[in-house]
Amino acid sequence: MTSIEQTGFNRLESEGRLLNALLKAPTKAPRRFGFRGDLALKFADKLADEARPPELAVQQVLASGRTGESTLQFFAAYLLSFEYLKLVADVMGDTLSPDGKYFVYCNNIDLSSKYRVNIGGVNFFVLPIDEATVYNEILELLYIERNDLKKLDTAGKLDAITDKALDFSANFEEITYQEGLRRMGPVRNPNENRPV
Repeated sequence: MTSIEQTGFNRLESEGRLLNALLKAPTKAPRRFGFRGDLALKFADKLADEARPPELAVQQVLASGRTGESTLQFFAAYLLSFEYLKLVADVMGDTLSPDGKYFVYCNNIDLSSKYRVNIGGVNFFVLPIDEATVYNEILELLYIERNDLKKLDTAGKLDAITDKALDFSANFEEITYQEGLRRMGPVRNPNENRPV
């Protein structure tokens, strides 16, 4: 039986970073554990025992890891700003591997840009996102037909995405984190132009 304690999610779970889970359970693939939800990066100060939402979290996380491995195989998430990439890398730290496939969709990079950024020996594929969701964007990037996933449950869909992601390779422009900071645009308010 695959349990979270035997995977790269263990420390993140014990630190209370895995939030708003649509999925936090073994998937259909042997020895694989999956997560869909949010990842807390910075916690708000606690007053007494009140539980407060995190000061900063990344949303729309899709991630998977295998039993007996301390790192995650696959991770994808939405970042409001490219600047948060360093914080994601720091928080995830030892759960990341040079062999893993990690994707971040940033709201404030040029819509025609696709980068590869190496932080501490770990490569991140950095892509733009505007109105879509990480789920829809990753299906498009990996050429996964939505119809092929229709009959699958949440865990089965994550398996299909993980399997394709692990084979992904692309010659995106390699840039440093500092260069990404220089190129990024202003952080947009995600709630502007939305009806109240």
